Amino acid sequence: MEQIKVKYFSDEIEKLTYIDGKSDWIDLRASEEVSLRQGEFKLIPLGVAMELPEGYEAHIVPRSSTYKNFGIIQANHCGIVDGSYCGDNDMWKMPVIAMRDTVIHVNDRICQFRIMENQPKLCFKEVEYLEGADRGGFGSTGKQ
Repeated sequence: MEQIKVKYFSDEIEKLTYIDGKSDWIDLRASEEVSLRQGEFKLIPLGVAMELPEGYEAHIVPRSSTYKNFGIIQANHCGIVDGSYCGDNDMWKMPVIAMRDTVIHVNDRICQFRIMENQPKLCFKEVEYLEGADRGGFGSTGKQ
């Protein structure tokens, strides 16, 4: 089992927990109260910094209930925290845009993350033709 060093910036948020067998995504919580007006952008502090294992990165996405409960969307749709973002002051934050006036309270679960292996090293080979089945150039149906 991999061990991840976590620094908490707030005593008010619940500690991270991994619930084996339920989900491999781990909830993150707002560590400060944030008020947003419709159309406003803010970085919501998540109150944690982590030292990820070598060769791993974290993917941060909204929880399925985030929009319904808070009316916010994640500005970059998927946040990536690479292994180099591991300093003592590198607190994770969620960039959001408010679709309505809203308030996010301390300890509200607003997003989730999982740890993923870094992409392996790749090289690209230019070819004249590809050998796979031609699907018509648009999605799975070939229809536009």
